[in-house]
Amino acid sequence: MSLSKLHKPAAFQRPDGYTWDTPPAAFSEWTERPMAAEADDQNTISIYGVIGEDFWTGEGFTAKRMAGALRSIGAKAVTVNVNSPGGDMFEGLAIYNLLREHKAEVTVKVMGIAASAASIIAMAGDKVLMGTGSMLMIHNAWGMVIGNRHDFADAADVFKTFDSSMASIYAERTDIKVDNILSMLDGPTRSSDGTYMTAAEAIEKGFADDTFEPDDSAAQASATVPADLIARRRTEAALAKAGMGRKERFDTLNSLSGPRDATRPAARDAGELTVAQQAAIVAGLTNLGQSASTFIRP
Repeated sequence: MSLSKLHKPAAFQRPDGYTWDTPPAAFSEWTERPMAAEADDQNTISIYGVIGEDFWTGEGFTAKRMAGALRSIGAKAVTVNVNSPGGDMFEGLAIYNLLREHKAEVTVKVMGIAASAASIIAMAGDKVLMGTGSMLMIHNAWGMVIGNRHDFADAADVFKTFDSSMASIYAERTDIKVDNILSMLDGPTRSSDGTYMTAAEAIEKGFADDTFEPDDSAAQASATVPADLIARRRTEAALAKAGMGRKERFDTLNSLSGPRDATRPAARDAGELTVAQQAAIVAGLTNLGQSASTFIRP
């Protein structure tokens, strides 16, 4: 596949009052996977967090970061390692376009999970490779809009158009008909669940080309991630499963662990909860989320 033939999606206006979130199931899946190790190759770009602004680690992975990395690499072949639950669909589409316009070969390696906006980014690869045990997840555009009925109506139109554009991107790579892709975006319940694919399923359907074996550094990478950040992510995933929105989750965890240390954007002060305390919260909230799910869904 030639880079010049990749689908060029239309530009979209971000709705007023729009805020993004990651699907709870994808977020939970991501938190349970080891963080992939940074590559030594200067022509490799790593996307190992949420797409867009990240409350916990600062900027998250944005189109601005991708543009800077590609400028530094120049017109050379590039490898993009992905382990992300997704995030801001507008940032994801902008990153896809940056990779689509890159002048040399793009290889995407799914290290853990490429969900939501991250799966769109993966489609920009000339080659898409899936690591052992990795997953790909696609779903309808998802987010929240605050405003009056006109704002909601406008947002619904944008989301519908965005879904059609995503379906065209997936259909072009897979040769699956757009209508069938739209059904995959709906998922089995026409909710935000979407469709999850194992490496074998993604390859069979044409979303990916082949598998690869991650090196030993990827298996050991979780040891380099601060334990408190891992626990906080898992706690946040449990809150998301219980139905709590992204901003509310941040405020809740922030109130439990104390204010952000202004000198360290990705860390917290010494007064935060211990890993054991946060693990106990995860267990409790997971049970709460399961109970809520049983109550809400017939």
